[in-house]
Amino acid sequence: VLWYQRRVHGGFFSAHMPKSKRTRKFALVKRMINPKDERLDTKKKERERKKEKAKDKDVKHLPQVSSALFFRYNTQLGPPYKILLDTNFINFSIQNKLDIINSMMDCLCAICIPCITDCVMAELEKLGEKFRVALRIAKDPRFRRLTCTHKGTYADDCIMRRIEMHKCFIVATCDKDLKQRIRKVPGVPIMYISQHQYTIERLPDAWNAPRVG
Repeated sequence: VLWYQRRVHGGFFSAHMPKSKRTRKFALVKRMINPKDERLDTKKKERERKKEKAKDKDVKHLPQVSSALFFRYNTQLGPPYKILLDTNFINFSIQNKLDIINSMMDCLCAICIPCITDCVMAELEKLGEKFRVALRIAKDPRFRRLTCTHKGTYADDCIMRRIEMHKCFIVATCDKDLKQRIRKVPGVPIMYISQHQYTIERLPDAWNAPRVG
């Protein structure tokens, strides 16, 4: 009877008592850093430090603003105007049957002095017989000849050096690439051919000059 009671009561109590939870133990895995991780690359940190030091050592040279400029207005421009001629400007003037000096004076309503550098003359001589008329016009005694002391005979670079050093010139050209380069230099007007006549950019006082809005 006692055994029966124990069995019954034990079964009764065991059915209603909470069971102990057992958790399975899995193999513990150590977390490893990838050997290609940036945090382990000590050489990269050294390179970055060297770059930062090199940046600090670099001296920044700012271009000196010309004393001739009052904001964007060039105070050195005035009659008689000195106009630097490019090779294609002379050639297009011949094609449009325009007299260079008279057309310039009609555009600016003032005395104009066309100027030609040695590089432009050398370029005209290299082009051959097709540009012999342009070469003959360039040798006109009324045109002022400017001597070049720099290396090379590339006319565009020569003109850019002139206008960066001296702000007293107007550049006459029909070359789009050269126009874009000149527009980056403040205070230098550009003369070009439009509708069979000379027009000027960035000089609103001139006759037939396009309006800047």
